[in-house]
Amino acid sequence: MPKRLMHILEGEALLNDASGLVCFRFAVAAVATGTFSVADASLTFAWLAVAGVAIGAGLTWTVSVLQGKLAMRFGEPSGSPILISLLIPFGAYMLAELVHASGILAAVAAGITMSFMELGGQVLAATRLQRSAVWDTMQFALHGVMFVLLGEQLPDILRGAGNSIEEVGHESRWWLVYYAFALSAGLILLRFAWVWTTLRITLYRRNKNDPDKSERPHWRLLLATSLAGVRGSITLAGVMTLPLVLPNGEPFPARDLTILLASTVILISLIAAGVGLPRLLGGMSFPEEPAERQQEDLARRAAATAAIAAIEKAQFDLLPASETPECFPQAAERVISLYEHRLNVASQSEDDSAAHYRDLDKAERVLRLAAIKAERRAIFELAQHYHISDEIARKIVREIDLVEARHR
Repeated sequence: MPKRLMHILEGEALLNDASGLVCFRFAVAAVATGTFSVADASLTFAWLAVAGVAIGAGLTWTVSVLQGKLAMRFGEPSGSPILISLLIPFGAYMLAELVHASGILAAVAAGITMSFMELGGQVLAATRLQRSAVWDTMQFALHGVMFVLLGEQLPDILRGAGNSIEEVGHESRWWLVYYAFALSAGLILLRFAWVWTTLRITLYRRNKNDPDKSERPHWRLLLATSLAGVRGSITLAGVMTLPLVLPNGEPFPARDLTILLASTVILISLIAAGVGLPRLLGGMSFPEEPAERQQEDLARRAAATAAIAAIEKAQFDLLPASETPECFPQAAERVISLYEHRLNVASQSEDDSAAHYRDLDKAERVLRLAAIKAERRAIFELAQHYHISDEIARKIVREIDLVEARHR
């Protein structure tokens, strides 16, 4: 899938889900109270959005600044910033809900602000590696918890949904399947209409500004964008927050039916995307994004240039105090040659030899991964036959794993 489309889908998953949950909150309130005012809802939505985003961003910025000052003075154990990064979204959510703002938007704003504050470079590399593993585990576990909760309640939900169907005069439970597919088809068609409309507007503006560079996306890509709107744990988490009873004590109308339909829409969207996207996009070739490639080359050149300057400075600073001064020129030459190779590859991006350098990098990556696999296998065999201690084996294997992660 084109990277630009992936960026759109990632941003959509973040912002659309948050705004959708806020609107869902209005819908539940309308059902619970029996009234709905557009003017009041608009003012409330503005407060929910503005206050929620401000609280999330402000709390995260304050905590990050304090954490940075404490780390500069007392040091930074890796567990502390990881725990704080886990607690910040919950803190933003609770603080926003306390002032009747949107906790969801506060958590989203906290995540974006955390990413922005990360650009300051204060977090240690070891902390970033461990935090990434912790967050991946937490994300997997929380997604799993949602579907386990659904499975636990599914028998009662099926019975309740069947009763709701019977109340409206449908004797067959197969109407549930019809409703699920009708909702899924409606969502896909609505998404297609939105994508097509926005594309037409974009093409119109592009033709108006620069007719020569206007290109129409392939129809398969347009259809793939429509199928890519997969529902998931956010949809399930939202629908399962429906209240059990109304303020007057009566059961919430069609609660089980709503949860069941949301669950089946999630399942259908997953199957449709899993089956449809590979077939729609199979055989298509997408050109590299020139702007993205230029940014990558710029970053690599800047990083390599800064690294070479730092190596030369460190070499002369450490040389007088070293007991083995003859080692520094040789070591500096070896390290600088690596960065000069990266600098050469990045600087050749505009020449005809760019493809050759990139093919060399790909071939080198494959060979390095093969060598890394052999290294790790040799260490495991030594440890299994008690030629080296378990501590030494773990230390070396961790170093090998970090090198492999860099080449993946």
